[in-house]
Amino acid sequence: MEFFCDANQLKSAVAMRKNLFLLTNGLGGYSSATCAFSVPRCDQGVLVSAEKAPNVRISLVHRLSETLTCGDETAWLSTQTFADETPAEDGYHYLTGCAFAHVPSWDYEVNGVRIRRQCAMQQGENTVAVLYTLENTTDKASTLCVTPYFKFAPKEEALKRTKALSFRDGYVSDGNYGVWIKTNGKLLQTVPNWQMLAYPEDAEDGRPEKGMAGTCCAVSKTVEAGQKAKLEIVFSAAETDISGWNILKANLDRMQKLESDCNFDDPIARQLVLAADAYIANRESTGGKTILAGYPLFGDWGRDTMIALPGCCLATGRYEDAKSILRTFLAYEKDGLVPNLFPEGDQTPMYNTVDAALLLIDAVWQYVQATRDWAFAWEAWDVMDRIITHYRKGTHHGIGMDEDGLIFAGKGLDQVTWMDVCVNGVLPTPRHGKPVEINAYWYNALMIMDHLAKTLGHDEKDYARLAELVKESFVQKFYIPEKGYLRDVLSGTDADAQIRCNQIWALVMPFTMLNHKQALCVLKTVKTHLYTPYGLRTLSPEDPQYHPYYGGVQFDRDMAYHQGTVWVFPMGAYYRAVLILLGKEGVAQVKAGLANLEGMLRQGCTGQLPEIYDGENPGEGKGCFAQAWSVGEMLRVYEALRKMEKEHNDEAK
Repeated sequence: MEFFCDANQLKSAVAMRKNLFLLTNGLGGYSSATCAFSVPRCDQGVLVSAEKAPNVRISLVHRLSETLTCGDETAWLSTQTFADETPAEDGYHYLTGCAFAHVPSWDYEVNGVRIRRQCAMQQGENTVAVLYTLENTTDKASTLCVTPYFKFAPKEEALKRTKALSFRDGYVSDGNYGVWIKTNGKLLQTVPNWQMLAYPEDAEDGRPEKGMAGTCCAVSKTVEAGQKAKLEIVFSAAETDISGWNILKANLDRMQKLESDCNFDDPIARQLVLAADAYIANRESTGGKTILAGYPLFGDWGRDTMIALPGCCLATGRYEDAKSILRTFLAYEKDGLVPNLFPEGDQTPMYNTVDAALLLIDAVWQYVQATRDWAFAWEAWDVMDRIITHYRKGTHHGIGMDEDGLIFAGKGLDQVTWMDVCVNGVLPTPRHGKPVEINAYWYNALMIMDHLAKTLGHDEKDYARLAELVKESFVQKFYIPEKGYLRDVLSGTDADAQIRCNQIWALVMPFTMLNHKQALCVLKTVKTHLYTPYGLRTLSPEDPQYHPYYGGVQFDRDMAYHQGTVWVFPMGAYYRAVLILLGKEGVAQVKAGLANLEGMLRQGCTGQLPEIYDGENPGEGKGCFAQAWSVGEMLRVYEALRKMEKEHNDEAK
């Protein structure tokens, strides 16, 4: 898909801040700014490098200040607001258009001079190219001056004070970090200058509302009257001779190949394939692949990875990437758990999750079903068997199996499901006990192990017998026949009967426990209380604990995060449940719902799906502006539709 922004639309204050682009490099590094080429967030930047892939990310080039001088007149191309005495840069007035077709491009016209700016990022390197095409239709020479402002700090750190910058032979450094600048323009050292940038997007969410960036150099290019010229500026964490135009071509070729190689004809699905590529990254510590949960806030979370993998890797045919990712997490299994989080730097992985290990078993099964790679199933067997053993006998974080075969989890302030917020000793969504989706995953894992044991010739143990006990207990204790939905958790508290989206996963795992009539009742309840065109609410609006709006300081955001906020990724399970339970009758319903994705892909981060929306009147993406499991789960829906259509065509033959 190609995305075009109307220039007049970009001239509103909200559009300038909310609409943005994202480029990634397969290492965890990225480039992101708004469609007005401003940075209203601390963690945006022209070059955010992955100093150690994928999570140690440093903002090197924070923004570019651009002016065009023609004769005696000077105008801004760049746009930025400041929190000090610095006058705002207002280049958006000269925008005639902005587009995103694999890479972002901007068109300006300033008093007879036309300028196009394009950005592209080099795969596998912390390198970004900013490219300008200039056409001077006036009778005077014109000069474009580009001044890079540096931060040299972790992406999320808002600088509060200046630091010493050095410049020598195209290398700028603060003594800890540095960036090389390669250009065909004139690169000159300048008097150091620091600005205090305003971060209005961060201010809305209670993060630092301002931060500093500094410069000590500038690049200029003069285009004579009636002539055309090109300017390339390549910023890189390592010295490089690569051409910026070659970076652009390689980027376009790569995106076009990903799109042409995918199995989807639908333009929205094809765009989601490109979106998925942003999250698949190298992990330096393991030498393998991983999935980043979301930009710009998150690293690689075990839970998010397992949920995103079937869509981002399997539906897109990236089987080797899927195998590498699974091997990464299999290698880190400990006492039946896999990492919930690979933290920044060299810290020890955190294992505080009950679902990631069970979802790992499911992801191995999904991979084997897609590839028939039984050798990998054999390779993963011992780890999966240990997971089952530890869950049965009990492991860390209050995770274990009760006499009824069901899994309980959580103790103290541990939050081990995906509704995992703990703020200032408060658990906004306490789910200690037996969570509904965890036991759906548990039954599914037991059935997978039984099937794999038979296929691989392993000891079948008592997987099937235990699964039958789990099924009997689950249906008896979770399903409320008079209300037609599943309890969210078995804890003996009021939280048990809350209507939440977690029950949707009991309908869509490869092996499920409800009969068709029960499943239809659950689906109806979810649709009535939780469904929106943008995702599923995390709590029914009829619940007294419902929080319709997400925003404000950290505490306010966390209190709403799983208490009514709409999440995109559960909608994937909802649509798949519609297809599973309604068959051909559900296809039209799902396709109508998927049509909403086009607007979602155009709002916020162009070509991506966000993490969340407000529970009431959703429409503006919030949280991470690009989220892996949002994209992955929608791809799974398109994959399910494709399989249904293929089966229908085969039957017709």
